[in-house]
Amino acid sequence: MKRFLTTGLCLLLAVTLLAPAVLAKGKPKLILATTTSTMDSGLLDYIVPAFERANGCRVQIIAVGTGAAIRLGKDGNADVMLVHDPAAEAAAVKDGFAIERRYLMYNDFVMVGPAEDPAGIKDCATAAAALKKIFAAQATFVSRADQSGTHRKELRLWEGAGLAPGGGWYKQAGTGMETVLRIANEKRAYCLTDRASYLAHRKELELEILCQGDPELFNPYHVMLVSPARHPFVNYGLAKKFAAFLLSPEGQKMIDSFGVEAYGQQLFHASAGAKE
Repeated sequence: MKRFLTTGLCLLLAVTLLAPAVLAKGKPKLILATTTSTMDSGLLDYIVPAFERANGCRVQIIAVGTGAAIRLGKDGNADVMLVHDPAAEAAAVKDGFAIERRYLMYNDFVMVGPAEDPAGIKDCATAAAALKKIFAAQATFVSRADQSGTHRKELRLWEGAGLAPGGGWYKQAGTGMETVLRIANEKRAYCLTDRASYLAHRKELELEILCQGDPELFNPYHVMLVSPARHPFVNYGLAKKFAAFLLSPEGQKMIDSFGVEAYGQQLFHASAGAKE
């Protein structure tokens, strides 16, 4: 008798433990392909749960470089994209893979490096001037080299400065922003980063912002939906709700407030309805 009671209790316990998982599995799922900065900064951990609660769904976040995020959308392996490479985004819309692209928020890129600043870029008025000094000094520079929005911005900045970086001083990491910051920290090197990712990890780093404020360092983010005409199986309805939530007064307020208490400043600036 005792054995049967024990077995019954075990089965009851198993059902109790599995019930939430079973219920969660039955919830509608949204697949979000996004840049690493929205994840590394903590923004999505702050915003996504509110959307999940309001819509009784779960959001699967795939945080990769913007190039890879757009590729996921093009291949129909995501429902919605939150990215920051305007040229690549516009191309995806033009090619019919993405629709309803909306300006969501912005922050900026900054050039960070060791306090000793071996190339002397501190307070350079432009990113081009800073890169020219780094190039001339052949000071160690860590590139994401992953076709992310940050990497593509970096390449455009080098091109704008009339330079083609290469050689032992130019380290191509092929990885995300958080890892690149750690590599730059270890190597006492320079790198380009979005401000949010830097601030989120500043306490762990011995890197300082050495160049900022150049209009060329502006960093806009857009949300866009994967086209159901190209991929009929995507969850277009839920994707549309997610974009609407981000663009709503509630979502925009959350974006503006994120990071203020922890870092003393906004990490992102909401921009729905604004002219880019």
